Amino acid sequence: MAYKFWSDCIAASHVIRAEQAGLEALAHSFNDKNGLGGAFCQALEILLALSGRVIVTGIGKSGHIARKIQATLASTGTPSLFIHPAEASHGDLGMIQKEDALLAFSNSGETTELGDIIAHACRNTLPILAVTSHAQSTLASMATVSLTLPLMPEACPMGLAPTTSTTMQLAFGDALAVTLLRLRGFTTADFGNFHPGGRLGARLRTVQQFMRTGEAMPLASPTTSMRDIIVEMTKKALGCVGIINGSGVLIGLITDGDLRQALNHDLATTCAKDVMNTSPQTIGPTLFASEALQVMNEREKPITSLFVLDNHAHPIGIIHIHDLIRAGVS
Repeated sequence: MAYKFWSDCIAASHVIRAEQAGLEALAHSFNDKNGLGGAFCQALEILLALSGRVIVTGIGKSGHIARKIQATLASTGTPSLFIHPAEASHGDLGMIQKEDALLAFSNSGETTELGDIIAHACRNTLPILAVTSHAQSTLASMATVSLTLPLMPEACPMGLAPTTSTTMQLAFGDALAVTLLRLRGFTTADFGNFHPGGRLGARLRTVQQFMRTGEAMPLASPTTSMRDIIVEMTKKALGCVGIINGSGVLIGLITDGDLRQALNHDLATTCAKDVMNTSPQTIGPTLFASEALQVMNEREKPITSLFVLDNHAHPIGIIHIHDLIRAGVS
């Protein structure tokens, strides 16, 4: 089969390599204590001490990157707000408070539209963090900290369309957000609180939010006959029955597999204690749903149901693999 645009496909790979070179140069520049590395540390000190929000701004392609970085900051524990420079000049400057800091993205550092928001930040003595590729630019000279990225060729053949520069801005912004996340001690639980919707939200919900409780739990005593065990297992339709002693402690489990093996015995005289597994797999209520699913799948023979126990080994719920899959945990 002839590929009409095969040469163009090869040329496209050069774009990736150009942007890769930009990222490699960016990563290397973090080692310079007198350059980006030192400036990055200064920016971290300012942002960690901040009592207000990080006001992120930029226009054009840099503006699109700024919006993404603001969203990442907000979702990882750093209060932030994106303000469009043009809207700032028409009233949105009122959204900026004296406790805030300004994070401005501009590759050239000479973006005219940033003038009003930069001037406002200067008048109110807000820290200004400038992400630019030109250390001698107006924006860099006005900044409290100039975060100067390596000046690398754009990937477009004309050297004009923002490509390598915006890829570097994006990577730098992610590095800033993730470093702040780590320094703040931001946890998986915190992340789950900020992402309650969709598949990600389902994965970060806890077992307690999915488990079936009360009468929905299939439970029986050690002396329950296997005939009654069959009735309980069929009624609750979870493929197992938990066996509890007189103190309500889970001491065993009978699965449908155990039940099939018990059919070789007299069901009228065989009791739960004669068949049950005395070391069943269980989990706690604060485990993440994704972790519970992993527990179910990591066995050579996957588990479909898990009893949830409190600190005293009392069953407080049961979770079924279908409940997790329906909720989008996978």
